[in-house]
Parts: sequence; structure tokens; C-alpha cells
Amino acid sequence: MPKRFSSVVGRSFGDGIRDAIRSTGMTQRRIAELLGWEEAKVSDLVRGKGGATEVEVAMLLGLCRVEAEEARRLLALYRETRENAYLQLANGVPDQLRTLISQERLADEIVAWAMNLVPGLLQTPDYSTEVVRAAATVTPDQVEQIVAAKMGRRAIFHRSREFVFFVHEQALRLHVGSPEVMAEQLHHLLRMSVRPYVSIRIVPLSIGVHAGLAGSFTKLAFEKFEPVVYLESHNSSLFLEDKVSIAVYDKVLKDLAVQALGEEQSRELITSLLA
Repeated sequence: MPKRFSSVVGRSFGDGIRDAIRSTGMTQRRIAELLGWEEAKVSDLVRGKGGATEVEVAMLLGLCRVEAEEARRLLALYRETRENAYLQLANGVPDQLRTLISQERLADEIVAWAMNLVPGLLQTPDYSTEVVRAAATVTPDQVEQIVAAKMGRRAIFHRSREFVFFVHEQALRLHVGSPEVMAEQLHHLLRMSVRPYVSIRIVPLSIGVHAGLAGSFTKLAFEKFEPVVYLESHNSSLFLEDKVSIAVYDKVLKDLAVQALGEEQSRELITSLLA
């Protein structure tokens, strides 16, 4: 069965509408009755398929007593283009993580390339705390909240999914926090690497230039939907969904798979850094 097109924006919008309805304790049918709609109209909104005007969406949000900030977010998603990509301009990291986390939970396969830091899904709490503190867009009172959100992402590790991480050696050599923080981070990588559904492969410094020089990214593959590539910057994130972009990043991952060490060699390199 071919995968149906469902954009990140559409899924995020639908999730928000579903949460709004759930918070009322009412069924979709009852919501439709109160609004004078067919139940299928509410169902289409929950599935991110549209089928309602912006005014009608606002009516639904008002009926559900959605708080102003969340209502503004959902209306912004409603207006967002859904063709090739979703650029999310966020007010700090928590907003960026929200959409990423929802898409990670849907993914069957996650393949990440990390050039400068240990991938977020593999970070320990202490390592993550040091990284978040160093971010120019994060205030001290946000650190704990952001680290908690990042650690919450690790709940997706399960044998029902497949995870592949390509990590440049320089990311392992970059000092983050104290020697004890780095040692625990490296030990954590070794512990994760022996899970049968997790593959960690290091791109060594010795090869010089490599296929991933343009920067880090994550590819999310789904059983029912088309794949997505996620890129992150200081205060924005970009989800690429068009076939041309996906093909480019697939080629990068294919080349990295050739350039990276095997899993056992990668463990040996990580172990050597602990010596």
C-alpha cells in the first residue's frame, strides 16, 4: 500500500485539535453537534486534512476553551503552507522540541547525523545540561525545562523502532562539562550501542573531508507517511518533505555509511577515548 501524504504541519495541527477536544471530556460527535457540523468535519480537522475555515477553527477552539497562546499556535499552523516544508520560528528551544517530539513518536526509523555534538537522543542529563546552558537563546530559568524535554525524548527507544546514528569523531572529542561528564557520556554511548535496534557509527577524523560537511540533520521515516528531514538552528527548525530534498539527504546518509567505521570499530574508538 503506498504511503499517503501527510505533512508535519497537518499532523501537528491535528494533534493540537485532538488535545483540545480531549481536554473538554466531550466526544468529537458532541463537539460537532454543538457547532452544528457533521462529525466528519471534526474528524478531518483532527487528522490534519482541513475542511474548515479559519473562523470555524476559531469557533472550535473557543468552544474547547483553549488558552490564548495555544489558540494562536494552532491558528498559525492552520495558515501555514503544507506543500514542501515547514519552517518553525520558535521562541526558544521548548517550542522547537514540541513538534520534533511528536514526529519522533510516530517514526519507525530515525537516522541522525551529528557533526559537532553527541546526538540529542543519546545525550546524558549532565551533558545535555551543559549544552543547553551554552545556547545563546536560552535563559537560565529555561535550562531545567529544556533538559527535561530532551530527556523525555529518550522514551521512544524500543525494539519496535530502528535507530542509526552517524557521529563525527570531533563530537566525541569536544569537551562538554567536566571530565566526569564526558566519561559518563561516552560510557552511555557504549551502553546504547549494544542494543540490537541501535546502531552507532563514528566518522573518524582521519578521513578528512566527508559527505556531512553541510551540517547535522535527522531523517524520520514512517510506516504510513512520507519521510521527513529535520534541521535545527538557534531559534528555528525546518522540516523538509519534498522528494528532491529527501533524495539529497538520502545520498548524504549513503555516503556516510561508506565513510563511517563499523559498529565494533566505533565501540573500540569510543573506548580508546576513555583510556
